[in-house]
Formats: sequence, C-alpha cells, structure tokens
Amino acid sequence: MSQKIHAANTQYGFEFGAAEVTRIHSDKKTGAVYLGVKTPKTEICVYVTKTGKLRVFEGNNEWKKQEEENK
Repeated sequence: MSQKIHAANTQYGFEFGAAEVTRIHSDKKTGAVYLGVKTPKTEICVYVTKTGKLRVFEGNNEWKKQEEENK
C-alpha cells in the first residue's frame, strides 16, 4: 500500500509532505529572492541571486560548500 503525501497551496507558497516552502522576499534593486523551507525539525532560508547563485542559511549560520578532498 502506498501512503498519500499531503500537498497544498498556501498564500505564499506550498506544503508538500512535512515541508512548507514559502516565498519570503524579493529585492527589486538586485533581483535577488529569498525562500524559506520549514519542517517540524528545522528551518532554512535560501537566498538566490539573479544570476542563480545560492546561499543557504540555518538560523544565523550559512551553509558552506565542502571542497572535494581528491581533486
């Protein structure tokens, strides 16, 4: 048997399973946008530049890309 996964639109985004995705802010001057992803256990903020660069924050901490050890 397969379980039905909850999915619903919200005023500023959508819910899908345990995740709630929300558009937070758009900066008309820089073209950047901010999105939030919230679950019952944690919450992150995703900053996307107009060129597509991503920055991910959990609280006040920014996630940094790990460099490959074997280049």
